[in-house]
Amino acid sequence: MAILVIAEHSNSALGAVTLNTVSAAKAIGGDIHILVAGENCAAAGEAAAKVEGVTKVLVADNAAYAHQLPENVALLVAEQAKAYSHVLTPATTTGKNLLPRVAALLDTDQISEIISVESPDTFKRPIYAGNAIATVQSSADIKVITVRGTGFDAAAAEGGSAAIENIAAGVDAGISTFVGEEIAKSDRPDLTAARVVISGGRGMQSGENFDMLYALADKLGGAVGASRAAVDAGFVPNDLQVGQTGKIVAPDLYIAVGVSGAIQHLAGMKDSKVIVAINKDADAPIFQVADYGLVADLFDVIPELDAAL
Repeated sequence: MAILVIAEHSNSALGAVTLNTVSAAKAIGGDIHILVAGENCAAAGEAAAKVEGVTKVLVADNAAYAHQLPENVALLVAEQAKAYSHVLTPATTTGKNLLPRVAALLDTDQISEIISVESPDTFKRPIYAGNAIATVQSSADIKVITVRGTGFDAAAAEGGSAAIENIAAGVDAGISTFVGEEIAKSDRPDLTAARVVISGGRGMQSGENFDMLYALADKLGGAVGASRAAVDAGFVPNDLQVGQTGKIVAPDLYIAVGVSGAIQHLAGMKDSKVIVAINKDADAPIFQVADYGLVADLFDVIPELDAAL
């Protein structure tokens, strides 16, 4: 049994969530191969070869994969997948864009966002915004799976010495074109990788008031998130949204400020190691999942906390 992990990468570096996906592959058992598809992506391939537990790295270095357009990469993955029992990719925007196309090309079903492996053909995944966990068994010859990174510890990035094999030239499907992208720049850590996340909700009342959270995050070396209510109100951009329709996070410390705790938001952060909630409504649902709760006005508490830090 061999497992193919599709790497998340920037051509020059391996994405951290790839390491969590490798851990999921280890739980399944068998030889683990990583596919790195990109342009001038040798550095990412070399990083993948060092990941502990990986036995082979397939590098597809071609202009057709420069921006990892899913229409092009799906053709490559579907062709390679025929030699594997499982195909895994992180459940990121890239993975969610790619793998359904792969499943369609292979004429098989997809299992989405697994959080644990029960056996090589049985997996657990959240449903109903995380309120229930479904146990799914697949009889497919090739199991196509996206992995929720927060469900698995990261594999060691060093210690491996996998062989690197270059794959023949790629194919451009000719049905999509890369136009451009704008990369968000921030001195703070990425929201999904931060050890500390401070999120604001509708209770922040305005975008200007989020400056309090930015200052707090800088002192804690953390990232700033937001509830959908805060995003919909225009307080912050949607790339800060945490929740079922936003980003899934599981930091060591999650501080929810003025967040009521709608079920969709809880789905995105309730796996955090320690959850702190600050809300003046003692009946707010967020307190049901919080390890520490403070019923108080955030406009009194946050300045005090900032001064104490």
